[in-house]
Amino acid sequence: MNQLFNISTVTEENVNTIASSPNEPHNHDYEELIVADEGKLEHFIDFRSSSLDAPFVSFVTKGKVHRVKPGIKNGKCKMWVMRFKSEFIPETTFQLYSYYHDHANISMQRGGCFSRMVTLCEMMFGEMQQSIPDYSIVRHLLSALFTMIESERKKQHPDETGIQKTQNTTFKNFLKILEENFHRPDGVAFYAEKLFMSARNLNLICQNILQKSVSEIIETRKLIEAKNLLINSEKTVSEIGFDLGYNEKAYFSNVFKKKSGQTPTEFREEMKKLIS
Repeated sequence: MNQLFNISTVTEENVNTIASSPNEPHNHDYEELIVADEGKLEHFIDFRSSSLDAPFVSFVTKGKVHRVKPGIKNGKCKMWVMRFKSEFIPETTFQLYSYYHDHANISMQRGGCFSRMVTLCEMMFGEMQQSIPDYSIVRHLLSALFTMIESERKKQHPDETGIQKTQNTTFKNFLKILEENFHRPDGVAFYAEKLFMSARNLNLICQNILQKSVSEIIETRKLIEAKNLLINSEKTVSEIGFDLGYNEKAYFSNVFKKKSGQTPTEFREEMKKLIS
């Protein structure tokens, strides 16, 4: 995906086309949110299959292996599929990982909150149809949509027990501390100390929830912010690297290219072309 944000619809007209196309379990380099007002979905994720009837929402984090098969129910299908890069809402993305890592699919009730979610989807879809979409509007609408989804998710999953609750609490606390400190050059030991635990145990929790080490998560958060600054600021590559705890421009550029396949300058130029 070479766009910051994209929204499309799945309706009765294109369900059969999607169903007949090759659709093996896969992962992707973007986040994906599905909001279904009508229809049904077969969803393979976290190595198990689920069948969902609308209304529901499904959030698939970057890198998760999954497969979706939309279908018609009662002669209808209407779903919005939003795909976006992590840097599109950098301050929110990692919180989404912690919220939905074990609750990818959430059934909804019609009316009330879900009706407002549908309105937000329609507003984003309408904005993206403009000749020059205003991405700041879309960003605020998407953040509002996730806030509403999270409110509903909390009502459905208010309690967790035992080890799962402890690990999820620790992971969320780690992400909160990370959000406040990712600009620093500190590594795993710094965050483990803040959480009063060993680096080994913190790594085990992160591997269990995100299948990433603490170092990988820290580096990923820095990369998301770097992309955000390259898109939305006039800072030089050296300034951005320094802001994120990299003292040498060359080292920052090498890390960035290793993770994204492009140098910071190449990424900035490509995004300017896409946005303009």
